[in-house]
Amino acid sequence: MIQCCQRLVLTLAALCAVLAMPASAQTSAACPAGTLYLTIDTGWGREAEKIAEILRRRGIRATLFVAHEPTHRGDRSLDPAWAEFWRARAAEGHVFASHTDRHWYFRGDPAPGLVRYVARGGGGEVVLDQEAMCRELAAPITRLRAAAPDAVVLPLWRAPGGITTPNAVRLAEACGLRHQGWTRNGFLGDELNSDTHPNTSLRDQALRNLRDGEVLVMHWGVRSRKDPYAHVFEEVVSGLQARGFCFATLTAEGRR
Repeated sequence: MIQCCQRLVLTLAALCAVLAMPASAQTSAACPAGTLYLTIDTGWGREAEKIAEILRRRGIRATLFVAHEPTHRGDRSLDPAWAEFWRARAAEGHVFASHTDRHWYFRGDPAPGLVRYVARGGGGEVVLDQEAMCRELAAPITRLRAAAPDAVVLPLWRAPGGITTPNAVRLAEACGLRHQGWTRNGFLGDELNSDTHPNTSLRDQALRNLRDGEVLVMHWGVRSRKDPYAHVFEEVVSGLQARGFCFATLTAEGRR
C-alpha cells in the first residue's frame, strides 16, 4: 500500500512538472521532430473533399491560399457553389490568405510602381499599378468573406507559381501584405508529371527530406496530374506525424 501511494505521488509530481513547463517546452515534448507549416493553394479542386477529410482525420490545420481559379466542376473556386466547402474549412480552424484573384503570373516590371500580369497561355495581359495590385489581392478575400464571414485571414499573399518581381513585392507590401513562398524541401510535387514523378517517389522524398520549420505547398488537386497526389497524401502526413512532426498554421508574420 505504501509503495502504491509513493508511485501515485511520483506520478502526480511528474504531471505537475509537465503542466508547469512553458507552453513552448510542452510543444517541443509533443513534437520531437519539430513543426511543419502546410499550405494549400486552390488548384483544380478535384480532390478537395478527399484532402479535407484526411486533414480532419489527422487533426491537421493548414494555411489556405485562395484564388478564383477554374475547377473540375466547370465553375471557379470561389463561386457560391464552393461556399459550403470554404465555410467548413474555416470552422475546422484552417486560416486563409490571398493567392491573387485571377491567378495570372507576374512577368516583369515595366516601370517604377508597375508590374506586368499575364494569363497562362497568353490569354490576357495587364499592367498593374498600386491601386490595381491592391484590388487584385483583395478580391479573393472579398469572395471568401461572402462565403465564410468568420474565416481567419492573414496579412500574407502568394504569387501564382511563387513567381514574384521586385515591384510586385513592393506593391503588395504597400497593400499591407507580405509574400509567403515555401521552402525547397516543402515543395511536395503534386503538380509534377506523375509518370516521371510517381506518388511513391514524392512520398519517400517528403518523409526523407523535411525538417523542422519547413513551409510545405500543395493544391486541392491538379488538373494535369494523371495519378492524383491525394492518393498518397495520407501516407505522407501520417508518416511525418509518426516521425514526431506537428503541423501548425502560419502566423501573421509568415515564415522565411
